Amino acid sequence: MTLLISHPSFLEHDTGDYHPERPDRLRAVTAALADEEFASLTRLVAPAATIEQLTRVHPLSYVDAILGIRPPPGELVHVDADTVMSAGSANAARHAAGAVVAAVDGVLAGRARTAFAAVRPPGHHATPDVPGGFCLFSNAAIGALHARAAHGLRRIALVDFDVHHGQGTQAVVETDPDLFYASSHQYPLYPGTGSPRERGIDGNVVNAALPAGSGSAAFRAAWGDRLLPALDTFAPELIIVSAGFDAHRRDPLAQLDVETEDFVWLTEELMAIARRHCRGRFVSVLEGGYDLAALAESVTAHVRSLMRA
Repeated sequence: MTLLISHPSFLEHDTGDYHPERPDRLRAVTAALADEEFASLTRLVAPAATIEQLTRVHPLSYVDAILGIRPPPGELVHVDADTVMSAGSANAARHAAGAVVAAVDGVLAGRARTAFAAVRPPGHHATPDVPGGFCLFSNAAIGALHARAAHGLRRIALVDFDVHHGQGTQAVVETDPDLFYASSHQYPLYPGTGSPRERGIDGNVVNAALPAGSGSAAFRAAWGDRLLPALDTFAPELIIVSAGFDAHRRDPLAQLDVETEDFVWLTEELMAIARRHCRGRFVSVLEGGYDLAALAESVTAHVRSLMRA
């Protein structure tokens, strides 16, 4: 069984008329997953993350600052050049983190083998104390540390195929040898991090930096030759995936030129490792993807694979 977790507040995170990370992204995903073929998904409404859950990753001062940004309706606040908050953003961010927590709980309690958290704002660019890249809370990392604190897991892998490097997730992982982070991403590109030389405290960070125009073959080679073997060697008890679909060839913010079928291939490979080491336990959380048709197509293909677990 596969869980699908989302929340109405995600549509209330208003980023302005021309921002690429806009509510229509989630509308496109939701509409695509309303098709009859996805009727067997167990659909859950995301809870709000608790302060305790948020502060496993972020200092309380940071959490309070983000939750305290509540401009009047119709007004926007820029927390950096690209990251925008509206009246509904703090609530949406809290439920986005809560969605990943709920996904972890559902999978580790045995209510499902796999889960997909359809959230916004995304999370992998938020470091413990700095928002950015459209991200406010580090959703996937919050889920990982919840798995440790609430369920007693030790070895947790965070895997990221968004076209942008998740420097926020890496900042949480790189000092903790019982966490693992693997990322493929276009380079050079925002945020400018993710060199293969960045290896963490114990080789627990593995980055594959790909030039623009790399395409399917280079993407699959990066994962097949380097990232997947490193993940397999780490032997995690849980895999949490930052599922960004902006590496797609139709995405307007990058030029990695990946096809929908490549996301399917990678999802199947990751789930095979989850079966070997994690009893199939696999949580996926939406990150980027800014061409609406490509995003909907890629998410449905990804979730279709999760449902075959």
